[in-house]
Amino acid sequence: MRKMVLSVMSLAVLAMAGCGPSTSSQTENGAAGASSSAAAAAGSVSGTISVRGTIQPSPNAQLVINLVDVSPSAAGSPPLASKTVASGATFPYSFQLDFKPGDIKTNDVYVVKAILTDGARHYSMPMQAPVLTGGNKNQATIELVAEQTPAEKDLADFNALIKQIGGMKVSSGTKLDPNASRGWQVFRQNGETKVIRELVDYGDKGFTSTDFAYRNGAPWVAVQQKKANKDAKPSSTDRASWTENGMVVLHEQQTGDKTGDLNSDEANSLRQQAASIYNMAGGNKKK
Repeated sequence: MRKMVLSVMSLAVLAMAGCGPSTSSQTENGAAGASSSAAAAAGSVSGTISVRGTIQPSPNAQLVINLVDVSPSAAGSPPLASKTVASGATFPYSFQLDFKPGDIKTNDVYVVKAILTDGARHYSMPMQAPVLTGGNKNQATIELVAEQTPAEKDLADFNALIKQIGGMKVSSGTKLDPNASRGWQVFRQNGETKVIRELVDYGDKGFTSTDFAYRNGAPWVAVQQKKANKDAKPSSTDRASWTENGMVVLHEQQTGDKTGDLNSDEANSLRQQAASIYNMAGGNKKK
């Protein structure tokens, strides 16, 4: 009889233990739903935006903050709230976006998107900032990261290409002009000219060493060092890049430790030089 009582008690304990997780789950779901409802009822989202790293935006940068429904059913719909700071935003930047609580759908997904542009530079969000529904609050902490500008990307890709020319097929040529002595090396990959390295000796008027890079037969990047003579240190370095239709992307001139803009005439001159040596060296002809 005693054994039977113990067995019944043991079954009761097991039955109660089996019910425990279900009660806890219901409580958590209820808390999440209440949190989302409270956040939506507040009628606003707020938070801070910071910029990671050493490349900080200038006072002229433009910041746009949007509250967006990113649910598939809401694709293409306008932001529920938006704020634009045309210039002068200081970081960390505190924001608040007000919206109509009735516009919020409990089952949709909402995020705060920060769009920061500073001239040619864009700043991106490595992580989304969900708010309001799905257990999320009406607050967001956003961190932005600087992306490469198109000019910086061209230069980085060019430098990576230059490191690879040792494994390419190389040919060379020379030409004596009335006012200069010219020599070059052509680096080809699968018959396509990737880089031409040109050395031009102008006698007492100086010396230039230039790496021209090409894409699909069109000038892409040029980096030219100007010197007093072949063995002298560069007095200046000009860097330029272009799109395939000739639009200037990179336009930089370095003199000593100072870097400034390369004017359009000098950038155009480099492109003409790139086209000229390309034709002189035989273009994409296999040699």
